[in-house]
This record gives sequence, C-alpha cells and structure tokens, in this order.
Amino acid sequence: MAENQKEKLMRILGCSADEAEDIIATDRMIDQGKRTPYDLSKEEEKAAIKYANCTDKQRKTETKPRERKENPTKGGIIAELAEFLEKSSGFACQNVEITNKERQIAFVVGENRYELTLVQKRPSKT
Repeated sequence: MAENQKEKLMRILGCSADEAEDIIATDRMIDQGKRTPYDLSKEEEKAAIKYANCTDKQRKTETKPRERKENPTKGGIIAELAEFLEKSSGFACQNVEITNKERQIAFVVGENRYELTLVQKRPSKT
C-alpha cells in the first residue's frame, strides 16, 4: 500500500492534515527559491550576511613588553668570571668583554675567539 506524502507526514510527525499541507506547500516554495513566511526580513538577512562574512580581525590590545627582573647573582658571577679571565687566568685572555651583563662573556685566546654563556636552570618539578 502506497501512502501519499500528506499521510506519511501526518503519521511520522504526528501532525494534523492542515499542518501537513502547510509543510508540503512550504517545501515547494523552498524548492522553487521563493520566500517563505519563515524567512528573515530583508534587513535581517543583510545583517546576517554582514556578520557571516565579517573579515575584520579582532584587534589585539596593545601589550607593553614585559620588564625583565634583574638577576644580581648572575650579574655578579659574570662580572667575577670576566675579572678572573682578564687578571688571573692561566691563559692569555685578551679583549675580555661582557656582551650581556647577566649572560655572556666574549674573549680571545691566541687566534681563537670564545664566548662563555651562563645559563640558570629552573628548579625541578619533582
């Protein structure tokens, strides 16, 4: 037994005959590209399209660069190492220069150039 579309909608959706006819009529309008009573108004549709195709990127708030905390321990170690290399080292260290006051020392021994880098490790999590 073949049932027609109206009876099928009434059975599956549990709606009345009038509601099934309205569903069928609305489906036909949609298939034909016509406007239905459920569509947005012209103004609402323009606003929806505008928001859907928005190309403006969200502007980031300006962030100022993070200010580094001074590390006097590292600065002191670098200063003492530079002084040691200049004055007390058994090697003939020349052109001893602190290139980064809390991190690097550059110097020359003979014809070779060296850089000494001090790295402070983070405490272990365990």
